[in-house]
Amino acid sequence: MKNKEVDITYVGHSTFILDTKNGTRLLIDPWLKGNPACPEELQEPKDIDYILVTHGHFDHIGDILPACELNKEAKVIASLEISTWLNSKDVANTLPMGIGGTQPIDNDIKVTMVNAVHTSGIADDSSGALLYGGCANGFIVEFKNGFKVYLAGDTAVFSDMKLIGEIYSPDIAILPIGDHFTMGPKEAYYATKLLGVKNIIPFHYGTFPVLVGTPEEYVELVKDLDVNVYVMNPGEVL
Repeated sequence: MKNKEVDITYVGHSTFILDTKNGTRLLIDPWLKGNPACPEELQEPKDIDYILVTHGHFDHIGDILPACELNKEAKVIASLEISTWLNSKDVANTLPMGIGGTQPIDNDIKVTMVNAVHTSGIADDSSGALLYGGCANGFIVEFKNGFKVYLAGDTAVFSDMKLIGEIYSPDIAILPIGDHFTMGPKEAYYATKLLGVKNIIPFHYGTFPVLVGTPEEYVELVKDLDVNVYVMNPGEVL
């Protein structure tokens, strides 16, 4: 990989932190204190500049309000619907966007919102209702040196992953493999082929008993594709 600009920290389950050499810090899908996979030292990440949200389920936004309170200057990049919900919770620093759009952020970083095949209901404690959270999405994050990360979010495999690969040519893809609520190893194998990506971090597995997909199964399936699979433990940095 041509990655000399960003460190990728796996926080656990679906949460990641991307740290650039220029000091920009991105928190992806903050589920922290309630996340059984999250190391204690990562449960209150500080100095966050941006929080990226793929959808509204609890295991992706369960700690977004505490994270915003701890990082008062952080800006949240999310769908219009999730941004509006956050505004109603007194989180003003939102940068809403839609699928297919790109917006620039600090230090020549570009964030593109791409499709995902999933749902996005928000469990709102104040109302007790499951609120509409817009469409689930993924992100392409392109850094100053051209290094591109594809954050798939929770998704099934879908044929337009081929377009994501052709348009954005990600250097690394972060793909769910747990099955039941997302694609499993078999579907992630096809996603890897469609994307044409050579470096993969699997995630969203093992946290709950129903997430039966394993990295071992995925690694076995993709061994004919000439790819590098980085199976990360929570707290590890790539």
